[in-house]
Amino acid sequence: MRVWPYLGPNPFGYINYSADGRVMVFVLRSGRLRPASNPLNNEEKIALFDSMFAYIGTYVVESDRVIHTLDGSWNELWTGKRQVRFLAFRGDRLIYTTPETIDPIDGKLCTYEVTFSRG
Repeated sequence: MRVWPYLGPNPFGYINYSADGRVMVFVLRSGRLRPASNPLNNEEKIALFDSMFAYIGTYVVESDRVIHTLDGSWNELWTGKRQVRFLAFRGDRLIYTTPETIDPIDGKLCTYEVTFSRG
């Protein structure tokens, strides 16, 4: 299991599943860079892009997994693709585990675990 270092030790965000089969995911690094003013320079744009991920699409729940099919994403390589997340519950927490995948930032094979709590 690997921690995605690009989002730091305490990322935060939301995942929303609607009754009509749509999903929205938005996750940010805690303590993100706040640019001094507009317009942003290229370094600020890159830092902001590298400190988040987001996508929208549809979802289907199966017995041990949820499958997201992406209509749009922060990473266009994901748009139109399926994202599988294996499901587990630990107390009041939902645990998503990815199948082995290629990290979109460094290209290494990895598996990620994400913990969600109701809030």
